[in-house]
Amino acid sequence: MPGLRADFFRRPDGDRIASVGRYSYQGRDVLMAWGFVDEKHCRQHAVHDPVDGWQPVVDGCPDVRFPDRNAVEVRVPNGAWLRVGA
Repeated sequence: MPGLRADFFRRPDGDRIASVGRYSYQGRDVLMAWGFVDEKHCRQHAVHDPVDGWQPVVDGCPDVRFPDRNAVEVRVPNGAWLRVGA
């Protein structure tokens, strides 16, 4: 999706490799998700709300949807969808 950016960071953690992904859309932070590279799914994630800042950490992978070509939506801890973009 144009405007969506993902930056991945890794570092050794004992005999495993820890990983975090930072996702932004149109230059704005949207979420971070992390865990270990040998795990199938995210261990935890946090969503960034432009008004309230970083939301509490949630276990598992984030719920993300792309309602149209100009926006991305991410579910916040209270169950609402945060829309980023037009």
